[in-house]
Amino acid sequence: MSGDGELAYEALIQFLYRAPVALIQLQKDGAIEILNPMASRLLMPLAPDGDMENFFHVLRRHAPDLPRLCADFSAPQGVICEGRRIGVETTHGHADGPAVLSLGLLKLDDNRLMAVLLDATHEVVREQRMLANAAQVDALTQLPNRAGTLALLRKMGARARAASGDHCALLLVNLDRFKRVNDTLGNAVGNQVIALVAERLRTTVRSGGRAAGGGLAVETPTHVGGDEFAVLLDGLPERAIVERIAGRLLERLGKPYRVGEQELALTFSLGMVVLGAGAQDADDLLRDAAIAMTVAKSQGGNRMVGFQQEMRDQALLRSGLEADLRTAIERAELFNVYQPVVGLMAHGRMDPGAGVEALVRWRHPVRGLVGPVEFIGVAESTGMIHAIGEQVLATACRDFVAWQRQLGAGAPRLLAVNLSRAQLTKTDLCDKVAAILAASGMPAAQLQLEITESLAAQGADIQQQLLGLKQLGVKLALDDFGTGYSSLSSLHLLPVDTVKIDRSFVSLAASSAHHKVLIEATVLVARSLGMTTVAEGIETVEQAEVAHAQGCDKGQGYLYSRPLESAALLQWLATQQAPAAG
Repeated sequence: MSGDGELAYEALIQFLYRAPVALIQLQKDGAIEILNPMASRLLMPLAPDGDMENFFHVLRRHAPDLPRLCADFSAPQGVICEGRRIGVETTHGHADGPAVLSLGLLKLDDNRLMAVLLDATHEVVREQRMLANAAQVDALTQLPNRAGTLALLRKMGARARAASGDHCALLLVNLDRFKRVNDTLGNAVGNQVIALVAERLRTTVRSGGRAAGGGLAVETPTHVGGDEFAVLLDGLPERAIVERIAGRLLERLGKPYRVGEQELALTFSLGMVVLGAGAQDADDLLRDAAIAMTVAKSQGGNRMVGFQQEMRDQALLRSGLEADLRTAIERAELFNVYQPVVGLMAHGRMDPGAGVEALVRWRHPVRGLVGPVEFIGVAESTGMIHAIGEQVLATACRDFVAWQRQLGAGAPRLLAVNLSRAQLTKTDLCDKVAAILAASGMPAAQLQLEITESLAAQGADIQQQLLGLKQLGVKLALDDFGTGYSSLSSLHLLPVDTVKIDRSFVSLAASSAHHKVLIEATVLVARSLGMTTVAEGIETVEQAEVAHAQGCDKGQGYLYSRPLESAALLQWLATQQAPAAG
C-alpha cells in the first residue's frame, strides 16, 4: 500500500474509532465483520454472555424481524431502514445501557450490510416531555387545556392554606348563549370568538402582586374546553379579593368583540370556588365551579355566583331527575292533560266547546305526580324536550280526533299545544308537525300552536319558522302577552291568529283600572288585526266579567276547570249546558 493509501486508511480507522455513533459492517447473514468502540458500548448490554459475533443474534429479542427485512430487500444496494426505533431491555447486568436505539441499515452489495446505531434514549425522553406539554395545551387558544387545568389545580389544591392567609380560588367562566353565535354565524366565527376571549383573558389577568408571606399572587387563565374557560387564583392575601377579580373579569370580558365586519356583544357567567385549608381534589373543584356557574346562568347570566354545598345537593337531585326523565320517556310515564278554553258570553254564560289546551304531566313511579315546573327546564337543557314535545303533540292530535268521532258537535273545536324554544330552533319542525297531522288525521285548521311573546320576537329565523307553520294551515297563538319583549305597536309584525293575555293582567283587572285599560287596549289592537283574544288565569266570576266586558273572546282558568285527563274532560263537557257558539 502506498504512503497516501496508508494515510487514508489510518484516517478511516481513526474516524471509525472516534465516531460518536455505532458503525457495524456485517455479512448478509448478520455476522459482524467490523465494529467501532461505540458499537461495542451500545451492543454489549444486549449481548447474552458477551456473544457479539452476529448482529441479528444480538438484537433478536428486540428486533426479530431484521433477517427477514434484509432478505426481502431485493435492490442490489440502498437503504433498508432508517431511523427505526428499537426499545431495548437491559437485563444482563448493564443497567446503564440504552433504553431506545435508533437503527439505520444499508445494503452495500449482495454480501455486505452496514448498520448505524444511535442511543436515542434522551431524544425519546425529550419528545415525551414535549408531547406531555402539548397534551396539556389547547391548540386554538394556546392556553392550558382541561388536562393542564387539572394539573395546575392539583398543585394549587395540594398546598392551599386559606386559614394562614394564602388564599386560592377557581373561577369557571362560560359564555352565555354561545350556541347562538355558532348557529347564526358558523363554527369558524365561533372559533375566532373563542380565540379573542382567550386573548382578552390573557391581557386581563395579573400576576406578580405581593401575596401573604412574601410570595407572589398569580392569576392563570386556562381553556377548559368549548366555550368554557377558567382562571386559577393563587396566593391571594384576602378572600374578598376573589370577588373583585371576578367583577374585573366580567367587566373586561363583556366589552364588544370585533370579528371581521361583525361586532359582537357577549356576556359571561362565572362560578367561583374558594379553596379550603386542606388539600382538595382537582376534579371536585372543577365540578363545584361548574355547578356554581350553572346557577349563575339560571339566574340570567352575566354574573358571578359562589359555590355553596347545597348547590351540589341540588345538582345531584337534578341529575337524578334527568336520568328518571329519560326513563320516563321510554316507559311512557308522561301523559297529557287538557284545560278547557271557553267562549266568553254575556251574563256570565260560556261556550264550553271553544277549545282545550294540551299540557304535559309526569306520573313518577316513586315521587307521584310531577308538575312541568320541575322537569321542563331539565328537558330543555338536555335536549329531551324534542321527544317530549313531539309526544305531547302526537297524543293530543290523536285524542282530539277521537273526541270528534265520539262527541260530534259537542267536541272541542280547537286544540292548543305549546312549542318550546328548542323546538322552534329545529329546522325540521314543520316536517314533523306535518307528519303528525297526517298520521293522526287532525285537521290543520283546528290545531293552534302557542309560543311565548319573548320567543316570537327572537328574529328572522324564528319568523321564518312561524311562517312555515302557517303554510301548513295551523293557527298560531302568542302566549303570556304582556310579559315579553313585544308591544302593541309591534303586534302587527307577528304572524299570529290569537293573543293570550297573561294571567298577571287578568288577576288584577277586577281591582285595577290600569290593568283593565291594558286588557281593553290589547283587545282593540288584536281585533283590528283580525286576531282573537284569550284571557288566561281566570279564577273568579269578577275577573271573567271584566274580561268579557273588555272584549276578550275566550277565557281559561280554574274558574272553569283545572287541567283534566281525556276521560275526565269528556265528563266535564257532558255536564256543561251552555249553547254552542257560532
